[in-house]
Amino acid sequence: MVRAISNSSPLIHLSLIGRIGLLRRYSSVIIPPAVWDEVVEDGDDRPGVAEIRLFRKEGWLSVIQPKNTALLHLLENDLHRGEAESIALALEIEHDIILLDESEARRVAGSYNLAFTGIIGLLIKAKREGSISSLEDEMRRLRTNGHFWIREDLYNYVIESEKKMDDG
Repeated sequence: MVRAISNSSPLIHLSLIGRIGLLRRYSSVIIPPAVWDEVVEDGDDRPGVAEIRLFRKEGWLSVIQPKNTALLHLLENDLHRGEAESIALALEIEHDIILLDESEARRVAGSYNLAFTGIIGLLIKAKREGSISSLEDEMRRLRTNGHFWIREDLYNYVIESEKKMDDG
C-alpha cells in the first residue's frame, strides 16, 4: 500500500487530461488545505473537481493541516502555499511519495530527502503498468488540454523512452 501526498499541479493537470483516476494506483492520497482550496474551492467547474470531492467523501483522499507553522513559514519564503504545506505535511506524517511538478518545490523536497514524482513520472508508470496505451498521446494532451509546460528536450526524451519501452 502506497500513500501519497499531493500538491495542486498533479491533481489539476491529470484532471484536465481526464486522467485523475491514475491516482488510484495509490492506496490513499493526502493533501493539505491550501491544495484543497486551490483545486476544489477555487476550481469552480474545472474538470476533476467533482471526482476529487467524491474521492474525499469516499475517504480515499483526505485533507490534513500541517502542524509545524515555523517550518511552513520558512518554506513559504521560496514556495507557493500549497507546495509549502505539502512539503511540511510530508515531513510530519507517514507517506511513501510526494507528488510535485514545479522544479523549486522538487529541489526543496529533495533537500529534505523526500521521495517525489510528478505528473510525467505518473504517466510513465501508467504506461509501464498498461493503464495507458500511448505515453506520447498523453504527453501531447498534457501540453494542449492540460496547459502543462515542459521543456522540449525533456518532452522528446520521454517520447523516445516510450519507443524504447515499446521495442524492449
